[in-house]
Amino acid sequence: MSKLISVVIPVFNEENNIIPIYESLCNILKDYSLEIIFINDGSSDNSQFILNELASKDKNVKVITFTRNFGHQAALTAGIDFAKGDAIVTMDCDFQDPPEVLPLLIKEWESGYKIVYARRSFRKDPFLKKITAQWYYSLLYKASEVKIKGNIGDFRLIDKSVAQKLRLMRERSRYLRGLVPWLGYSYAIVDYIRPRRTKGKTKFNWLKMARFAMTGLLNFSLLPLRIGLVAGLFIIFSGIVLLFYLAYRFFFDDQFYKLLEWLAVVNYILIGVLFIFLWFIAEYIGKIYEEVKGRPLYIIQQTLNLVLDENSNAQL
Repeated sequence: MSKLISVVIPVFNEENNIIPIYESLCNILKDYSLEIIFINDGSSDNSQFILNELASKDKNVKVITFTRNFGHQAALTAGIDFAKGDAIVTMDCDFQDPPEVLPLLIKEWESGYKIVYARRSFRKDPFLKKITAQWYYSLLYKASEVKIKGNIGDFRLIDKSVAQKLRLMRERSRYLRGLVPWLGYSYAIVDYIRPRRTKGKTKFNWLKMARFAMTGLLNFSLLPLRIGLVAGLFIIFSGIVLLFYLAYRFFFDDQFYKLLEWLAVVNYILIGVLFIFLWFIAEYIGKIYEEVKGRPLYIIQQTLNLVLDENSNAQL
């Protein structure tokens, strides 16, 4: 019997891409047993209707419908919670994660790797998005306690044993790009060229990208706190240098300075630094606050072709 491959696909207003991605996956993975899990993350277009029709025709199509938009990471988590496959692939619905790459991921998995990442060797994105992504991944790799490879998104394959461990990690501020490598399993990397989106518009605007980037930095790095230490030491050192400079000019050059003028400038700078530090502290406190509330990661309104296990983490 062929191995079961689960493909997890979040859907948010992707009515034009659902049928094409389904047909492409069925064609490319025809030699495997296949289940496709679509997670409707609060779509306001005809996505739900299309998913209902698809699930009624093909029992291998599973649909999870959220009560509202809970976000991309929550949708991926729900799909992994329900997936029954020997291997689980997470990918987007917009064809920027090309289905043609899946056989390469599966080949590496069958050779013994528990995790197979798909890495963007080239991105056909706007210049500003490419350069900011490059800077961010470089910073995250250098700053993170867990080394997170650059240009690797949520297009990956994980073994069912990895998925079992991942289901135990229920932190609310989720960053799967960090959680998966944190597990420490052996991995392989498959490079691919990321194409442009051809249908629909991206749902990941600059504000969402900024929030997502901040989640990655705060969840897997102490860099913000360490920046505070470095900045504080620099300010103390520069203040001592300034003090010696004033003393030298006062004693040897007979130069008079109004100390209050200097203190006003220094205090102004320190107030700005303090505001930055307060922002960092507030971000960490906010993450702690989200964790201790203990809310479910998502709420499911309905499912199609799926049976919820009694011990599942999924929330109906």
